[in-house]
This record gives sequence, structure tokens and C-alpha cells, in this order.
Amino acid sequence: MRRSLMSLVWPIISGILLAIVLLNAFPQLMGERSADDAATPVPDTSAVRAIAERTDTAERAPEVVEAAPLNRSQGPASYASAVNKAAPAVVNIYSSRMVERSEHPLMSDPFFQQFFGKDMPQRQRMLSSLGSGVIVSAEGYVLTNNHVIRDADEIQVALRDGRETLAKVVGTDPESDLAVLKIPSENLPVIQLSDSEQVAIGDVGLAIGNPFGVGQTVTMGIISATGRNHLGLNAYEDFIQTDAAINPGNSGGALVNAEGALVGINTAIFSRSGGSQGIGFAIPANLAHQVLDQIVAHGRVIRGWLGIDVQAMTPDLASSFGLKTLTGVVIASVVPDGPGDKADLQPGDVLMSIDGEPIIDAREAMADIAEISPGTKLPITIVRDGEKREITLTAGERPVASESEAQ
Repeated sequence: MRRSLMSLVWPIISGILLAIVLLNAFPQLMGERSADDAATPVPDTSAVRAIAERTDTAERAPEVVEAAPLNRSQGPASYASAVNKAAPAVVNIYSSRMVERSEHPLMSDPFFQQFFGKDMPQRQRMLSSLGSGVIVSAEGYVLTNNHVIRDADEIQVALRDGRETLAKVVGTDPESDLAVLKIPSENLPVIQLSDSEQVAIGDVGLAIGNPFGVGQTVTMGIISATGRNHLGLNAYEDFIQTDAAINPGNSGGALVNAEGALVGINTAIFSRSGGSQGIGFAIPANLAHQVLDQIVAHGRVIRGWLGIDVQAMTPDLASSFGLKTLTGVVIASVVPDGPGDKADLQPGDVLMSIDGEPIIDAREAMADIAEISPGTKLPITIVRDGEKREITLTAGERPVASESEAQ
């Protein structure tokens, strides 16, 4: 009897032990979730059902367009066609000026000056500089940098086909570091201007110019950045940055795209050695075009002016004015009898917006003001003594800056 009972007990005990093992390994068999399952949220079936019932397509998951795998074999093996298209319109510029200096260093001594007075012996010395330029019109207009031809008594232009001619200065714009020259127009090669707003980082860029006076040279790189400012080079800055090698003598030359169209006018490099270190800057073709049109039409660039100097908003300044954001710029000074003075603007006012557009950056604000036509009535918003005020002023014409003021 005992033996028969034992034969029945052992299978029952084995079954219980097996059940315990299975429940430990698979707790979901009891309707419980493991720690890993607990970390996974259970979908709200009612919410899923509600989403499925919606018919408003604006709230459905957006459809994205998948890009095809990048095919790098489509790039050209040579940029010779782009160079042949653009290079003939890129010229070498040689400017020279005469300077007077004393015959002998002792002549600067007041003791010797009393014997000669104003008739001190002098001799002339020729100072020369070199740069590049771009023919942008069949009428003979050439764009270059202002610093290339600054104070020049004579400017000589050499074309790629061997022709050389003297150029006259149509006008300069020190604040953008651009100048417009004119040469005799006889079968001149002309470069095409691109829309520099369409330039993208990563585009191929070819720099064409006359580095170190060795002759026309082409270097290649990419567009490294756009909209570069706060560099302290010009009053108005919106540079295209490139790593195409730009060296002394390239100033005023062309930065072109892979199709040979003008992207910008090479103007400066960032360098600790004086040579190219892969950081060069070009003035966008759109800005150069605007300057060209205004100089040809008016002999100068006409810019809007409010007669104020501004400085950037900082957290400390914002706190002192009781502002919770860094929007706006602080009016540092007001030019007497200028448009701002006539509208009763005062140093310490915070300029928040112009014509409804909020102001964030001081340099960008100055550039926006420059694009306003003189005589335009502008509604502006300022903060004075913690209170917002709406003021209307009439924009004036920005006075022509001297060379030193333009920097």
C-alpha cells in the first residue's frame, strides 16, 4: 500500500517543481510582467483607435522622400571648361602712386629745415601694388577691391589675352571694400554673375587671380561657409568663406562655381603667416552687383541712415534694462541733427524693431538700415525707462565714410 502511494506522490511533486521552474522563467504565464516588460509602456488602445478614426491628413505621420544613394561618380574629372569660361574676364591690376620723401634723413631735423624752409630737396619714389579684377560688363566696367587701388595715381589693367590698358576709377565704396573701374570696351570678355543667395556649403569654388604677381592662377576648394560677419574687415560684412587658396595678389579676383559663373569677389584671408591657410573670404556677387549699379548710376553707394551708433545686447545689459530676452540693440550715441536726433532718440534707448522686424544683431541691423531708401518713414519700437514706445522717423542718407571709418 505504501509503495503504491509513493508511486503516485513522486509524479505530483515533480509536476509542482516543474511548474515552479516554468513560472520563474516565464512570469507572464501568471499574467505578470517581468522587469524588462515593465519598462516597456503598454499602448493605449483607445488612443490608437482614436488616431485610426481621424480623417485629418495634417495630423497623420508625414511622408518623407528618401534620397537615392549618393553617386560620387557624377562629379567632373576636370574644371577646364569652367576656367576657360571665366578666366578671360579676370584681369591683373597694377596700381602705382608717387610719394615724396626727403633726400636725406637729416633733412627731417628742424635744425636743417631752418636753412631750407619749404624748399627742402625732395625726391619722388614710386610705390606699386598688385591685385586682380573682374570684367563684369561689355561696356568695360571692372570690379575689384577698394584696397587694391586706394590712393593710386595710375592703374594699369592687363588682360589674359595680352592686352594692357589704363583704367579710370568710376567710384569706390570703402565700407564694402569694392571699387568700380572702367577700361576701353573693345571685344572684352565678360564673366557671368550667379545668384549668390543660392550658394551652398560644399559647392566647388575656383579662385582665379594673380597671386604674388606670378601671373593668372587658378586654385580649387569648396564653399566652407556663408554669411560670415563680425570679422572686423569691413563695415558691411556678409562674406562667403572658401578654402580655395587665396594669396596676396588674389584680392579683387573671382571666386567662381563649377560652371564658371561669378560667386564672389575675393577680398581677404585669415592667416598667421601671410599666406593661405585655407580660410579665405569673398564678397558675394549679389552685393557686388548692387554696389556696381549704384556707383555707375550715382557715383557712390546710397545707403539708409538713422544717425545712431548701436551696440549688441548682452545678458548684463538686458538685465539692467529689465528685459527678459536678448532681443534689441542698445543705442550708444546719437548724431546731432541726424534722423535719430530729430526723432528724439537718446543714448541708452533699446531699439527693439524697425518697420515691424525685430532686431537681434547689431551688424545685421546696420545692414538692414543701409538697404532702406533715404526719405522712407519708418515705424520703430524702443524701450526707454522700462516702457515700450512707438516712434516714427525719416531715414536719411548715410554720409560717405572715410577710409579709416570704413574699417
